Amino acid sequence: MSATHGAPRDPSLPERAVPLRLHLTGDDAPSDVVDALFLGRFATGEQPHVHSTTVDRVKPAATLLPAGAKLLRATKGDDRSSLLAEGEGWTVLVSRWSRGADVTVTATDAELAERILKEAVDGAKDEPEPQPENVTMGFWYVSPRRGPHRTTRQIGAGTWEEIRPNYTAPVAAAMDRLMAVTPEDITGRLLLLHGPPGTGKTSALRTLARSWRDWCQVDCVLDPERLFGDVGYLMDIAIGEDEGSAKGRWRLLLLEDCDELIRGEAKDAAGQALSRLLNLTDGLLGQGRNVLVAVTTNEDLERLHPAVVRPGRCLARIEVDRLTRSEAVAWLGREEGVGRDGATLAELFALRRGTTPVGLPEPRTTDAGLYL
Repeated sequence: MSATHGAPRDPSLPERAVPLRLHLTGDDAPSDVVDALFLGRFATGEQPHVHSTTVDRVKPAATLLPAGAKLLRATKGDDRSSLLAEGEGWTVLVSRWSRGADVTVTATDAELAERILKEAVDGAKDEPEPQPENVTMGFWYVSPRRGPHRTTRQIGAGTWEEIRPNYTAPVAAAMDRLMAVTPEDITGRLLLLHGPPGTGKTSALRTLARSWRDWCQVDCVLDPERLFGDVGYLMDIAIGEDEGSAKGRWRLLLLEDCDELIRGEAKDAAGQALSRLLNLTDGLLGQGRNVLVAVTTNEDLERLHPAVVRPGRCLARIEVDRLTRSEAVAWLGREEGVGRDGATLAELFALRRGTTPVGLPEPRTTDAGLYL
């Protein structure tokens, strides 16, 4: 089945050069039809102006429709619902997914589109009460439906004073300096935390986000292996999204478990990925952008690529090692279970819970991210 939208008779108009047709097959869902219908007035030039936004957390009772909207279509599925509505000179499409929504407005003029969009989302965002122990963290990922996307969450993070005993003395001393960094102290743009699994690298980064939250926005990239292989994705992140932060605010990108990217043979194994990382930290791509990159890896320092660890590139390069035996015994409060070589933080938590002897793999738990 196909349908053709009417268009102005003037053959010089662009919408006459590319007629709009809607073809439906058995694979199309009702929401696909709603999406296509929404484009009609924009494609014909009747409503040539578009404004859109994303609301990550929507209040359950919010309709995301402005006052006076006439509902034209509505779909509801397991993972997505859509609303198509109109008013005098405008049309709005609301696509809801999980707890969030995309809202797009077409209108006869730009001011009308902006006003209708503002009315649609006014008061719709579900913002939890801020907690002193929480920090707002962004999460970047590529969505199959929506492309590069950033969402935010409130992440619990202890103060540095609270978690400092979780680290061996040399690491704690290095972290003391890192936690106290201000924008005026920044020289290199790369933070490198390396060391065995379970030593607390992720926990340290969460606390760093809390320590720096007055001057630095922190974003975690969930698919770093894709980031440096996709130029469009990299540019979206390099340009940034700062939630209206004041000009000059820094951003810290967290890339976890990037062993393949920065080990010594990464240049051959990962192609241009490593050079793009370095370009983001101190090359042309990073120029004019207040961007820091934090990388965690389980690799030994000797196996890291020389270009990554050269002098002047790293703001901090910290080997997060296991606690010594005396430190581990002091942390745990007993000697039982602690080996001669000490213990990792993950092993100590397992001993405290009485679940896993030191030296054996620890079962996955929901709070593993607290000390990996």
